[in-house]
Amino acid sequence: MDFKHVNKSEKRVDVYEKVTGKAKYGADMKFQDMLHAKVLYTEYPYAKIKNIDTSKAEKQPGVKAVITAEDIPNNEFGVIIENQQVLAKEKALYIGDGIAVVAAETARQAKNAVEMIEVEYEELEGIYDPLKSKQEDSQLVHEDLEDNEVIHHPLRKGDIKKGFEKSDVIIEREYDTPFIEQAYIEPEAVVAVPYQENSTVTVYGSVQNPFATQNAVATVLQEDLNKVRVVQNHMGGAFGGKDEVISSLAARASVLALKTERPIRIVNTRDESIKESYKRHPYNMKYRIGATKDGKIQAMEIEAVADSGAYACQTPFVTWRSVVQATGPYEVDNVKTDTYGYYTNNVYTGAMRGYGSPPIIFAQESLMDELADELDMDPVELRIKNIYHNNSVTASGQKLDNHEVSLEEVLTKAVDKSNFVEKFKEYQKEQPGDKKRGIGLSISFRGCSLGAEAIDAAGIILSLKKDGSVTLYSGLAENGQGLKTVYSQIAAEELGLDTSQVNFMEVDTLISPDSGSTVASRATLIGGNAVKKAADNLIDKIKEYIADKYDQKEEDIVLKDGAIYGKKDVEIMKITEMAAKAAMEGVYLTTYGWYVSPDISWDEETGHGNPYFTYVYGCQVAEVEVDTGTGEIEVLNMTAAHDVGRAINPANVKGQIYGGVLMGLGYGIMEEVETNEGYIENTNFDEYMIPTVKDMPDIEPIIVENPDPNGPYGAKSIGEPTLELGAAAIANAVANATNKRIRSLPLNLEKVIVGKDLTKGGDH
Repeated sequence: MDFKHVNKSEKRVDVYEKVTGKAKYGADMKFQDMLHAKVLYTEYPYAKIKNIDTSKAEKQPGVKAVITAEDIPNNEFGVIIENQQVLAKEKALYIGDGIAVVAAETARQAKNAVEMIEVEYEELEGIYDPLKSKQEDSQLVHEDLEDNEVIHHPLRKGDIKKGFEKSDVIIEREYDTPFIEQAYIEPEAVVAVPYQENSTVTVYGSVQNPFATQNAVATVLQEDLNKVRVVQNHMGGAFGGKDEVISSLAARASVLALKTERPIRIVNTRDESIKESYKRHPYNMKYRIGATKDGKIQAMEIEAVADSGAYACQTPFVTWRSVVQATGPYEVDNVKTDTYGYYTNNVYTGAMRGYGSPPIIFAQESLMDELADELDMDPVELRIKNIYHNNSVTASGQKLDNHEVSLEEVLTKAVDKSNFVEKFKEYQKEQPGDKKRGIGLSISFRGCSLGAEAIDAAGIILSLKKDGSVTLYSGLAENGQGLKTVYSQIAAEELGLDTSQVNFMEVDTLISPDSGSTVASRATLIGGNAVKKAADNLIDKIKEYIADKYDQKEEDIVLKDGAIYGKKDVEIMKITEMAAKAAMEGVYLTTYGWYVSPDISWDEETGHGNPYFTYVYGCQVAEVEVDTGTGEIEVLNMTAAHDVGRAINPANVKGQIYGGVLMGLGYGIMEEVETNEGYIENTNFDEYMIPTVKDMPDIEPIIVENPDPNGPYGAKSIGEPTLELGAAAIANAVANATNKRIRSLPLNLEKVIVGKDLTKGGDH
């Protein structure tokens, strides 16, 4: 197809304000009489709160209010399970729990007053290991529950016993991944303004999911949703991390705003952000796999345990995505999978880019290389023998018959581009010196959008102004991923306008249609369809108007290149002229587009069903150099092949690949939130290591396009798949270089030096 705007690398529509510094972020918001708030955090990860004395703090200069849990109308909220405390009431359950909040004329005054609050604690012995939390006799994190289990997702297919009986080779492995910080450069920031524009409270800030924050604040204040307004500002990164923690800050600020009747500003420091905000789930994963001697997988048995920390947060949904993808993109007739989440007194865990798949992919793709080694088989050959193709049946029993299953295509393109097969054999040979090179790969399939987690729908409002420009109101948010640009391209493509004529308004719950959360790489697929529907509805109105006024048939009317054309492609008038005429005649040219995803299904007891209506496929190849003397790993090259359906903006897709690959590198070799009995030991970027430009490898992005029948112009997803493959590919490359297998992330210096020698078998 020939497109004017779609499938073109147009510049980002929000680039000017960002590069000039004109963009307003959460911490830039200022209002008359605004107060500044600071939070007092618990001293202990798990403690009974016996008494809170705020009297000294209340007398400090500039202090206007101090609140504790007693001042919160409804102290618990949650997207899935409402058990997260706004402020700790009877007990502090993790080290980031807030105890009290002070509002003062300046941030310094608020900070000084916080230090004057006296709290009497009874420190309690917490539980910090989810495997211990899983035990029947374990103490309870939430005493009103029967056990510490947040969720259990089972999946059963075939007969696991018979599958292993038919296997010539059976191996068992255990893999571990750590807490990971989202590490957005902009810390959390909110401003709550009371009694603005007929709202009880209006919240501004770095809000990833405005409607989720609106729900949380309304729940906490015990107000109707139409009395709580949330306006999103520009975002300095989120990666899934600015949801529940922002809702908590917004709730605290809102309570204080209503108490003082003045705007309240809360901006976290980096230390506060890392201490309080949720992390990527640590996983312990036990895999058992059986295969015939020619490499055909017969059975897989999997148990994955995730640490939910103190609250449920997103654990029920994160572990559900894990159970769907636990066997990887491989056809296996006999499967037994169980994924769990358990409460502990660690920092709580929630959404992060990849959402339940990066740990699972690290395990299953490491396992596939280990199986290949056991069978003395090339890792590419083993994968080709078992991967999904068109009409394959997944572990949940879903037949992949409604889209192009491009696993072999992405695998082949990445392998060929990286010269994988030749390098893999070469690096298996003895390499002189301490520095040794290796190459490894990983593949994945990923369900697009929310899937059976929830109803997936989104809405868009398009308004054609009398000068021919268009205002676009979206319920899905620009969090830095390029959504504004993609939606503007789609609207412009349909309406025959230039992208610059489309103005994407910041998400405002007062106007924007509630479209759920901007997560799960769903924005282009679900929201893009809504943009297209809204544009098509607007075109129908324009056609009706033109046909009536100018004796044209609606089927002959076309909008393109800023004009309206009729029969025999004769120009009738410019769109700007039409818009002005319609406005003068009282014709309403504002439309609404609502898109609901195709039907899906899931049986919670058996794990059977069609969890997603379509999937994306990817392959990444990593080439590394390992200094076996120091343990240092340098990632030299990454080849990343991803099927995106159709790239609405190819340059934006490449940007997602570059960013995702680097985040995957961090996950693989350096990042870890270090905890000790619930305390976080690295609460700043001087100790929590993230990759910088100096760690950036040479990246070869390969955009594969197989347009999907359910996507706008065939587009699917790209944001999260780019991250989930890197760590596994790097781990396999390190094993290729050193002949040692490391089964826990990150692959740091110590692990590289003491890693288990594969020639002797066994586990690390």
